[in-house]
Amino acid sequence: MKRFYLPILALTFMTVGCKEKPAEQNAGIKLSNMDQTAVPGEDFYQYACGGWMEQYPLTAEYSRFGSFDKLAEDNREQLKGLIEEMAMTTHAQGSVEQKIGDLYNIAMDLDRLNSEGATPIQGDLQRINDITSVQEIPALMGDLNADLFFATYVDADIMDSKKNLLQTYQSGTGMGERDYYLDVDDTMKKIREEYLSHMTRMFELAGYNADDAKRAAVASMRIETRLAKAQYDNVKLRDPMGNYNKMTIDQLKNDYPNFNWDAYLQAAGANVAEISVSQPEPVKEAIAIMNDENLDDVKSYMAWRLIDASAPYLSEAIGEENFSFYGKVISGKEEQSPRWKRAVAVTDGSLGEAVGQVYVEKYFSPQAKARMEQLVDNLLQAYGERIDKLEWMSDSTKAMAHEKLGTFYVKVGYPNKWRDYTSLEIDPSLSYWENIKRVNKFNQDYMMAKTSKPVDRDEWYMTPQTVNAYYNPTTNEICFPAGILQYPFFDMNADDAFNYGAIGVVIAHEVTHGFDDQGCQFDKYGNLSNWWTESDKNNFDNRANVMRTYFDHIEVAPGLFADGSFTLGENIADHGGLQVSLHALHNAHKISPMIDMEGLTPDRSEEHPSELQSHSALSSAVFCLK
Repeated sequence: MKRFYLPILALTFMTVGCKEKPAEQNAGIKLSNMDQTAVPGEDFYQYACGGWMEQYPLTAEYSRFGSFDKLAEDNREQLKGLIEEMAMTTHAQGSVEQKIGDLYNIAMDLDRLNSEGATPIQGDLQRINDITSVQEIPALMGDLNADLFFATYVDADIMDSKKNLLQTYQSGTGMGERDYYLDVDDTMKKIREEYLSHMTRMFELAGYNADDAKRAAVASMRIETRLAKAQYDNVKLRDPMGNYNKMTIDQLKNDYPNFNWDAYLQAAGANVAEISVSQPEPVKEAIAIMNDENLDDVKSYMAWRLIDASAPYLSEAIGEENFSFYGKVISGKEEQSPRWKRAVAVTDGSLGEAVGQVYVEKYFSPQAKARMEQLVDNLLQAYGERIDKLEWMSDSTKAMAHEKLGTFYVKVGYPNKWRDYTSLEIDPSLSYWENIKRVNKFNQDYMMAKTSKPVDRDEWYMTPQTVNAYYNPTTNEICFPAGILQYPFFDMNADDAFNYGAIGVVIAHEVTHGFDDQGCQFDKYGNLSNWWTESDKNNFDNRANVMRTYFDHIEVAPGLFADGSFTLGENIADHGGLQVSLHALHNAHKISPMIDMEGLTPDRSEEHPSELQSHSALSSAVFCLK
């Protein structure tokens, strides 16, 4: 099921200004981040971000560095302090403090990791090597901690959103994006060559001799390419109904034969009566691969997926080789993050809400939560007012839009109830990899247990310390973790002009996702259900096509154009977020007029409407806009 997350972009601009309030409040903006010599109507990016680019030249550790990255860096320092404090103290066995501290210490013990090398995965590699027939593969697939052939997960049934449903998802390829395997341009061909060399070196580091490593890599590449050919492209994956194929387990066995589904589901801990095969063709192709490829080649592929999954938790040499491809070739980074950052990330990812509970106690005040909740209310009001002003939408559809908007479930800061980590055991006598397997088994069991329970609307899909936000269509919720509610996105000491221009845009972005080209297909209950009149939906689609076409014609690099269909949801949400937040700022200005500060006006659009229009050429593209 698709959730709509705020994209991590290198944006630093914000609407600025200050209204007359107590002295402790300020404009919030750092003028040094701007280039006020640039003309906004000619080069708005340089005007808003020119100073930032000078202050923060790109380092070898990053392929980009914007406000999200800066906040994430600050956030990591906060988490480091919390986690290291637990790591340096002895805690009661079984306490979350013990688990957090021990896992971090295990991750930081480079001497031990180097001495162990690839030894921690030899047992699982042997289990793969011991396979004697294709009939044994499904049970091992369900049990191994590796991304094999396809994935299964539990989430809300998009046609019955109060119930959880087991679902499949195309998977099993190391490079992820199918274009890496299929595009014929020279850049992609070069990446494939480097990927094959990388696989060969990784097999050698895992203990294979040179000849066996090369054969295993070639077989793995061929199988991953077969999987990629059957997979849906990114645009096709955005169609909710096109990725929904619910059936009984008996029907699953009939429609997807030659695979022991009972053994697979039992090993995965999935005791279910129904399933949605989200992308049928990749699953059929995966089963075909298991049955018609040479068994030794299939085993090589399975071994590769295990080696690839375990690489970050093994020796320094294996980790550096892993980074040499995924970090340098794929991401464009030149240098791996320091060990402590990676250890913090893994600890945070493994015990996220346990870390989050400590985090919010120290870094997120009740006052910040209250002010943020008020901002959300104001943005929702502004959104409703913009719906009312639409000339092309009928009153009946407007009423349905208001109903959906009025049932948004707002989550701010942290969950109302915290996750229980009692059954997760972290054992410092075991290897890093073995402990990560325990974490993944804990998460797998937690997820599969949902199949017997109704959807829990209070569950969070991000931890409180995450620097991001999301909209979830099946629960019709918007979520803003405490991690993003810090400067430069939210500042308790800054006035409304700053906060509407920063976090206000984030809030309105996520609200708009509820009504973008995907979100508009879900009703107020979170079900995939058409609530539009035919005429109104045609009007919406025509306006969305304006934005799609606009982005299709943006040349990102010579001969390379943006894909307006793939990015449509984010483009709608970005533009809608700006417009709705500006509307809410105007509402706030009526209640409490704002004054200029530091040479800047609260609302540049009123001072220079032509400049705003130069950046709002698409203002008629979506219904949340004018």
